[in-house]
Amino acid sequence: MRIPVVLLFLGLLTVPSRSQNSATEQNSATADGANAGEVEEEDPFYKTPVNKLAAAVSNFGYDLYRQQSSRTATANVLLSPFSLATALSGLSLGAGERTEDVISRALFYDLLNKAEVHNTYKDLLTSVSAPEKSMKSASRIILEKRLRVKPGFHSQLEKSYKMRLRALSGNTQLDLQEINNWVRQQTKGRIMRFMKDMPTDVSILLAGAAYFKGTWKTKFDTKKTALKDFHLDEDRTVKVSMMSDPKAILRYGFDSELNCKIAQLPLTEGISAMFFLPTKVIQNMSLIEESLTSEFIHDVDRELKTVHAVLSLPKLKLNYEEALGNTLKETRLQSLFTSPDFTMISAKPIKLSHVQHKAILELSEDGERSTPNPGVNAARLTFPIEYHVDRPFLLVLRDDTTGTLLFIGKILDPRSV
Repeated sequence: MRIPVVLLFLGLLTVPSRSQNSATEQNSATADGANAGEVEEEDPFYKTPVNKLAAAVSNFGYDLYRQQSSRTATANVLLSPFSLATALSGLSLGAGERTEDVISRALFYDLLNKAEVHNTYKDLLTSVSAPEKSMKSASRIILEKRLRVKPGFHSQLEKSYKMRLRALSGNTQLDLQEINNWVRQQTKGRIMRFMKDMPTDVSILLAGAAYFKGTWKTKFDTKKTALKDFHLDEDRTVKVSMMSDPKAILRYGFDSELNCKIAQLPLTEGISAMFFLPTKVIQNMSLIEESLTSEFIHDVDRELKTVHAVLSLPKLKLNYEEALGNTLKETRLQSLFTSPDFTMISAKPIKLSHVQHKAILELSEDGERSTPNPGVNAARLTFPIEYHVDRPFLLVLRDDTTGTLLFIGKILDPRSV
C-alpha cells in the first residue's frame, strides 16, 4: 500500500508519509524495547467491528473500480460498490468452504473475525442505508428459473441482510418487470429502470443498484452557476454548468507524489465528497487510482486542513449502467463463474453468471444552509486557495462515521451520462 506525502499549502507545511512515521516508530521501538513485545497501536478508527468491516468491503470496492476503470480508459466510470459487496457477502452464506474462502479473500474478510461478519453486516447496513437516509441502495441475488433453494439459506440471508431471494419464473418479460419494479421500490422510485433486457442463461445474477442526491452542508448560490470551460484535454474544451463559491470553506491538501490537489466538502448525513484533481489536464490518473484504499483515504482525511477557497465545480447528474460480469471474471472471483461450490443454496450445481449494476449520482447547488458554519476555524491566508474542478477528476463519496465507500467515479466529461 502506498501512503502519500501530502504537502498542505499552509506555509508549505510538509506532512511526512505514514511509511516514514512507521519506520521512525519501528526504529524507536527496536532501540527502546525490542524484547518487550511491543506492537504498533491500532488506529482507534478501526477498533469497532463495523468500521473494520466497512474498510474491508470498501477495499473490495476500490479493487472493483480499478478493474472497471482499466477496461474503460477513455470513458466515465461511476460505481456504488457497496451494493454489490452486500450481494456478494450474502451469497457467501450459501457457499461451501472452498468457495466461501474465495469470496472472503475478495471482500478482505480474511483479516476479520469471520464468525461475526454477517451479524456485523446487518449493523453496517443500518448505519449506511437505513430507510431515512438519502442513500438508496438495493442488493439482490437472483437465481435460475424454478430452482429449489434450501430453507436454511433463505432464513440466514433474510436475518443478516434483509434480502429476499428471487428465482426466475422463465417468463422473460414478467421477470424483467418484477426485477425493475423491485429496484424502483427499494430506491423509493429514484431508479425507474434497472435493466433494459433480461439476460439469457441466468444461473446466479447479482444485482446492485444505488441512488444518491447529495445535499451540501453549505449550499451554492444558483445565481453564481454558469456555463464555463471544462478541459477534456489540452486541445478540447466544452461548456458545462459550473457551480461557484468565492468564499468556500473546505478541507484541502496537495499530494506531491500523485501530483494532485485534494479537496473534501461535507454533505449532510455524515457523508463527505473527496475530489482528486490532477494538476495537468493530460495526466494519467492510474497512479491515483492505484493508491486508493480505505486506509489511504482515511490517512488523507486526517491530513487535510480546513482553508478558505475560491471554489468551482460542475453540477453532476450521472447515470451509469453496466454489466460487470466480465470485470469480475478478471479478479480473484473468477472461479465463481466456472466451478464454485454453492451446495448450501441448492443441490443442483449453480454458478455466478451475471452481475448487473446501476448507479445514479446527483450533486447540485442544494445545501443545508446558505453560509458556512460560523464555528469552523479555517486557516487564514492572505490569498485564498483556488480550487477549480475544470478538468478530469476522481470523486470519492464516503460515509464518515464508518468509512464506507458509497460512490467512486472517474469523471472525464461531466456532460456524459
